[in-house]
Amino acid sequence: MSPRFLQIHTLNPYAAVLLNRDDDGIAKRLPYGGVSRTRIASQSLKRHWRMTDDLNALERISVPSFRSRNLVERIVEQAQSKGGTWDDQVARALVPWFRFAIYGTRPEDTPNDVEEASRFDEKRQPLLFGLPEIEWLGGQFARLVAKSNGNPETAHKLVQQWLDGKGAAGSRKAFLANMSAMRNSAQLPGGLTAALFGRFVTSDPEADITGPIHVAHAFTVHEEEAETDYLTAVDDLTDAGSSAATIQETELTSGLFYGYVVVDIPGLVANLGEKPPDAPLTGKVLYSLIHLIAEVSPGAKLGSTAPYSRAALMLLEAGERQPRSLAEAYRTPCAPQLETAARALATHLAGMDALYATGEQRRVLSMAEVEFPNAEPASLAELANWAQGLPQQLPQ
Repeated sequence: MSPRFLQIHTLNPYAAVLLNRDDDGIAKRLPYGGVSRTRIASQSLKRHWRMTDDLNALERISVPSFRSRNLVERIVEQAQSKGGTWDDQVARALVPWFRFAIYGTRPEDTPNDVEEASRFDEKRQPLLFGLPEIEWLGGQFARLVAKSNGNPETAHKLVQQWLDGKGAAGSRKAFLANMSAMRNSAQLPGGLTAALFGRFVTSDPEADITGPIHVAHAFTVHEEEAETDYLTAVDDLTDAGSSAATIQETELTSGLFYGYVVVDIPGLVANLGEKPPDAPLTGKVLYSLIHLIAEVSPGAKLGSTAPYSRAALMLLEAGERQPRSLAEAYRTPCAPQLETAARALATHLAGMDALYATGEQRRVLSMAEVEFPNAEPASLAELANWAQGLPQQLPQ
């Protein structure tokens, strides 16, 4: 059986934490099965996995990506690092046109006032660009600065020609064509993060990348467990008997969270520029991803809650049929205990097998003594090694 999809199910326990907050500063929630559950947004999970700096960090594998609304500033830094002729007046004249090239906002639509321009920038959509794209744009910026010979008017004409090849203000046709050619000639032009989780660029549809890793919002298998924590900060330099410098309230939650991730393995291989069965980079990504999902905890209030946990259960499934979540195992809330939750998951999986017989290969790491159908017990290292070898099973 060709392992087109890798499905990853997890159960993660946490106590007295605030893992993911909403705009009011309280834990995110999800109504499911008639009760409210504590939730961890998929965006939070993905960010922590991609930003983690440890032995299995994604940035150690390949080209980095940068998400920002200030990409032009990074491009100018790249241009300056290349040395050669540099003129600040010319550079300032080029910046609005590079913003137009990247974001599609015409220079005349950008406020001249510094404070208004700053507020305008804050409303701009953050874009995810890879290091190869930023380096290429930095080289183009440096070339235009040098070619302008210190004349802002010359720079104005040159950058318009660079944008559309003719000199008519407002067009980005030539720029987009050149960016497309650069992307086609570079490996991972958008960086590893874009290759894994995808990106959407409204100003340049050809820059869109379909993400082969799909992440669900994690939620507690039981009804939410939360309390409001009343706390004070003491003023150490006050002699008075009551020396509370501030009084605050915060929310703390506990729970056993069900998580679900799907990897489209052929899609990942294609995004990484490889061809099966020779796909070593894809194997490395899967190896690291298994470790990150099992070991990396999202969490606000690190200093006051130490929200570090590891998956108490991780079930991996590899198969060629369309994936399906096992969240339905918890539509009826279960007791907040690992044994109970693991048994509910195994029972639901057995029921799905009886109906659909999809025949996935399975490996399971579990601290609960519950048997999962057709699943071989494994340690985390064994799970990661097994996942790493899945691309080799794909047809050429």
